[in-house]
Amino acid sequence: MTADLPDRNELLRRFFAGVTEHAFAVRMGVADPPLVDYVAEMLVRFVRNDAMYGMRTPRGERLMQVADMLAEAQARQGSARRRAHRHIGDFTLFWLGVYPEIAKRMRQGRADSLIDYRDQGKRNYLLASTLPPAVEEPATDEVLKRLSDNFELCVYGLGEVRRQWEQHESDGDAPLLFG
Repeated sequence: MTADLPDRNELLRRFFAGVTEHAFAVRMGVADPPLVDYVAEMLVRFVRNDAMYGMRTPRGERLMQVADMLAEAQARQGSARRRAHRHIGDFTLFWLGVYPEIAKRMRQGRADSLIDYRDQGKRNYLLASTLPPAVEEPATDEVLKRLSDNFELCVYGLGEVRRQWEQHESDGDAPLLFG
């Protein structure tokens, strides 16, 4: 009987697809399924800390600050550079939208204190949209461009997603997230 039960990733995917669609389409009136799907998949990926901090130096060191990620992105070429810029966009969007209070603390007294996450998120999604994609990359140039153009709206939408999942958690019907 356990073969019929969905695994944790599938539960998270369904949960995030539902709350993201509700937040963007129903509450905010954003009718852009590819963009909404991208944001939901980003949330599923970022449940895993190793994906959130998945950008590494050639020596394998994790990059924890956007300033370091920017320097690494400049050193990369082709689709690797696109993935780096897309990751910076995702990273800044996630922190500003889901945990803005933590994003603010993350920048204090560090190299990131001089970086505007909002500007970098927009800029890096735009850069990613102009670079060649890897064959397996799900994000299209158009979706990345719309993420850049609508970055503030997506930040707001992720705040709505967080409010919804916190409501689901208090009701006891949400999967364990980010922890």
